[in-house]
Amino acid sequence: MANANVRVRFCPSPTGNPHVGLVRTALFNWAFARHNEGTLVFRIEDTDAARDSEESYGQLLDSMRWLGFDWDEGPEVGGPHEPYRQSQRMDIYRDVAAKLLEAGRAYHCYCSTEELDARREAARAAGKPSGYDGHCRELTAEQKAAYEAEGRTPIVRFRMPDETITFTDLVRGEITYLPENVPDYGIVRANGAPLYTLVNPVDDALMEITHVLRGEDLLSSTPRQVALYKALTELGIAKQIPAFGHLPYVMGEGNKKLSKRDPQASLNLYRERGFLPEGLLNYLSLLGWSLSADQDIFTMDEMVAAFDVTDVNPNPARFDLKKAEAINGDHIRLLDVKDFAERCAPWLKAPFAPWAPEDFDQSAWDAIAPHAQTRLKVLSEITDNVDFLFLPEPAFDEASWTKAMKEGSDALLRTAREKLDAADWSSPESLKEAVLAAGEAHGLKLGKAQAPVRVAVTGRTIGLPLFESLEILGKEKTLARIDAALAKLTA
Repeated sequence: MANANVRVRFCPSPTGNPHVGLVRTALFNWAFARHNEGTLVFRIEDTDAARDSEESYGQLLDSMRWLGFDWDEGPEVGGPHEPYRQSQRMDIYRDVAAKLLEAGRAYHCYCSTEELDARREAARAAGKPSGYDGHCRELTAEQKAAYEAEGRTPIVRFRMPDETITFTDLVRGEITYLPENVPDYGIVRANGAPLYTLVNPVDDALMEITHVLRGEDLLSSTPRQVALYKALTELGIAKQIPAFGHLPYVMGEGNKKLSKRDPQASLNLYRERGFLPEGLLNYLSLLGWSLSADQDIFTMDEMVAAFDVTDVNPNPARFDLKKAEAINGDHIRLLDVKDFAERCAPWLKAPFAPWAPEDFDQSAWDAIAPHAQTRLKVLSEITDNVDFLFLPEPAFDEASWTKAMKEGSDALLRTAREKLDAADWSSPESLKEAVLAAGEAHGLKLGKAQAPVRVAVTGRTIGLPLFESLEILGKEKTLARIDAALAKLTA
């Protein structure tokens, strides 16, 4: 049953290129919101001025549009909780920090980095928890004045309650943290800049977020946030504590978490290679979730209809590029041929296409597109598959030439040329019969006979259906290329 009161958020930082782990998080939040006919809030966490950039912000918006995600509140859409960029909400955070201090739920901490490090090291040596030891929790006015006289500028720490914190994770079930394992933590830097530990829960509270679906790497911060939510509720800032669901790691090579720096993590890589948004999203959805045990290929509408975050598997999910490509290929074949042809357009012109723009033949492309659609895993493969149609001569792959042009290939090509010259060029079946007859004349089956012909005409041993390709290229060009190959063989 849909729950229209559901409010979830996707809140990336505009640093670097978007990566697939981020996309998987966005996908699960988007699907959860749409399944429940709820609200997706798109929020930008841009409080790190040293790392955030407008270029990355623009890439985030562009990526969300390319993936087909729509959002109900956020940049370019607006909403009742504007602004949706944290860099524009600093007055809000300062006000909340002041209220937490006034209520005694936070305090000023004057400890220097060196002092903290020394005490942590001593705690570790004694076999004790090495988190913050509460040194400044109960400072007197005189002690504070003395620290300030030394020129120390305090940070603001949140005062964790001395109690066990238990919550039910939507993915992992009940989780409990003992108080000694969750020490007081910083929420405002000494320069007055609010930290993620404050701004994220405050925004969730003010934007009335009901469910927080995020990466497993953030699980350890959840008890701190639960305690802060309780304090915000007592202060009348929050209405509720959201439900949490921590999504499994996406693993890369060597059973390690796929990091931003991993080459196969970049979303831009998949766009440039010609993944379809629906193909990539279908694959990413399988990293921790499945529609059913026997169905890997589905549309986003089907995912939305079935998605329940409690069905997400908590175990790490391995990113398998070959499976991602296979699923994308299946989605390519689901496209209407006209849609497929239009989506290939970027790879049929500069900088990807090696042919001159004036040599591109639209009618030849229209004819070959249905055959190409059956073979591609990613759209970028189209360039090499159809270049033989638009280049003055084939772009020979020397390895393919060596592999196909065995002893006796010149004799076979002469016979094939003779048979093709006499064939009916209105039928690929007739061209197949011609090459088959040439092979039989030399004691070869079709597979062996067509290899030299394919390389002579297309330059490669592997490609689109050969006889349909010959028909589209035309008799004159095909025979001329066989002649050129013969000349090369006998030179």
